[in-house]
Amino acid sequence: MQVKIQPSLRMGTILLLFLFTSEEACAEIFIKSVKLFIQPRNEVQRSTNVSLKCQAEASHTAGSHLNYKYIFYKNYHIITDQTNATDSLYYIPDARVSHSGRYKCAVVIEEIKKESSAKDLTVKGLLAPVLTVDKLRLTEGHDVTAVCTAEGETGFLTFFFRDGPEELYRVYTNSHKVEQNLKLDKGTVNMFCYYSINLGSTAERSSNSNVISVDIEELEIKPDITVMPSTDVTEGDNITFSCSVNMTHQRNSELRIIFSHGHNTLSLNMTHEDYAMLAKANDSGEYECISSLGGVHKSSSLNITVKEIFSIPFLSIHPDEVFEGEHFDIRCQISSLASRIQREDIKYSIFRDETFVIKDNRYSGTASKATNGKYVCKAEANRIIKESSMLLFGAKVLVSKPEITVDGPVIVEKPFWIRCHSENGSLPITYSLKRNNLILNSTKVSRFQEEARFLALISTPSDITSYMCEAKNNDVSIKMSERLQVTVIVPVGKPLLTVLPVPENIEEGNDVTLICGIAKGSPPISFRFYGSDHTAIHTTTVQSNSSSFVLSRVKRKNSGNYYCEAFNTADMSSRSDIVKVEVSLAMWKKALIAVFCMLLVALLVLFIVMRYKAKRVEVNNKESVWSERPPDLVDQDSLQSPNEGVVEYTEVVHPQPVDPTQIPLRKGTETVYSELQTSQGAPENINHQSLLEYAELNHDLPEPVD
Repeated sequence: MQVKIQPSLRMGTILLLFLFTSEEACAEIFIKSVKLFIQPRNEVQRSTNVSLKCQAEASHTAGSHLNYKYIFYKNYHIITDQTNATDSLYYIPDARVSHSGRYKCAVVIEEIKKESSAKDLTVKGLLAPVLTVDKLRLTEGHDVTAVCTAEGETGFLTFFFRDGPEELYRVYTNSHKVEQNLKLDKGTVNMFCYYSINLGSTAERSSNSNVISVDIEELEIKPDITVMPSTDVTEGDNITFSCSVNMTHQRNSELRIIFSHGHNTLSLNMTHEDYAMLAKANDSGEYECISSLGGVHKSSSLNITVKEIFSIPFLSIHPDEVFEGEHFDIRCQISSLASRIQREDIKYSIFRDETFVIKDNRYSGTASKATNGKYVCKAEANRIIKESSMLLFGAKVLVSKPEITVDGPVIVEKPFWIRCHSENGSLPITYSLKRNNLILNSTKVSRFQEEARFLALISTPSDITSYMCEAKNNDVSIKMSERLQVTVIVPVGKPLLTVLPVPENIEEGNDVTLICGIAKGSPPISFRFYGSDHTAIHTTTVQSNSSSFVLSRVKRKNSGNYYCEAFNTADMSSRSDIVKVEVSLAMWKKALIAVFCMLLVALLVLFIVMRYKAKRVEVNNKESVWSERPPDLVDQDSLQSPNEGVVEYTEVVHPQPVDPTQIPLRKGTETVYSELQTSQGAPENINHQSLLEYAELNHDLPEPVD
């Protein structure tokens, strides 16, 4: 039967669900506290049922429905199932020590979470484990199976198997039971076990289990070792070692016997054969027989001392220091020998670089490169051969003629290094620096990387040839070098700057030559010229002691202070004194100025002369100039003696001067009366007009003549 839901009922249901959801969404939630309770108490004995209760106190809006979610932690790790976390209780039935730990809980309400404080749960009491074995008696080399059980225990356990204070084995497991195969030594083993539980920072240990005694029957395979003929052995004796095991009551084909001396295995099959050897001095020591059956090993050993029949030979060279061309002896000797032989019984041989040299204990020769090498001596007696230590012989090489050189450039009055070196010669070599056959200093070179260097100083270039090197590596041969021959650099002296033509005679348009020269200095020499603004105008390097630079067609702006610098590879520059250069006007400019001045003066003179003549003409034509005889003088003339000359007075009118700067100024006119005397006997009819003179009052003009 199908039920049909009315549309109005469906809408009502949806509305109720919406209102309910809205009410929960608008609910305000506050978790006040969360507490954890451990029942029955925080410390319990094993097998107790323990419960953990998480209690929360929360406030919320009235009428709202809340969903609680509980989470339990042990040692800060979640221990509850998150898919079903609505239970506020966590049960631990039949508690074990492994349940001990630090617990806490948390409550989650609508994504709001709050945790309780942590509390410790301690479970006391571990059951004693039970030990069982599969057999109580066994033969040495066989295993015993031991089982240790801690019934009902949980957690991470560590089991220990012991024989009194000796630990036999330990096992780490999450199981309450372990089974282990153990290999036990001979005798009786009192075995027990126990376990411990790891609780984080601490571990809880159980009591010991029951003790089980296991008897191990020893495997009688210890070998016997013997040496024949005796343990008193001298070099050259034949000795035989034997190893044996009593197998009367034991039959096993797997038995093996090994024979060794120290760390060296001499034989792997001593079960069926002996080991024979010719005794030597280095055969002294411990010899051991080792029998092996299954996993069981037994051993026996003995010590023997082999006496030397003669000592190890040694080589010596005389003299201790031999140079090429000198005589030398090599001798082979022994220090002791056994009483059973004589010195004549010992045969010697000398070898060089493993090549036979002589069958004797002495070898003589003249030192050379051919006699150099590694010498060895061999001594033989009673089938015993002994070899000496290797002796390296190398004839020393006399020092060769040394070469004398220098490091870097040699500059006068500056220190430099002299090096002395001989291409050939055995070390040590003593080098001495000589000057004029006098030793200045000495040094000894003892290693190949060392150098003989001497500090020197010269004051003139010729001093360099006074140095020589002396080399020697013995008191007989002394070698001298050639005299030192190297290029000596003389620093430049103070330069002198010369100007041509002389600085006082330089005119515009001239070519001026600057010459910079030095009195001393080794070429190549670089000269640098500096102009009036202290900037370099020219630099050149030459092989001579002077250089020049031409200033073409100089101008007035080229006037100023000039100087030059000189330097060479001595890296020391020197500067000249300053020379002042003054460039004057060109000659044609001077002549042009003079001509112009003269022309100007001529024009001025011409102007003055023409002006003067113009004034004279103006005076001659002036009508205001007149001459009159005064009336009162007529009677006087008649009264004069006929012998007396006639005196006439002429009035001269002087006009005012034209040029006030040349002639003193006068206002109006002045009348000057001049006395004119007529000579006796002169005609009476005198043209008075001709006697009238015109005078111009000018201090540059001459006075009228009487």
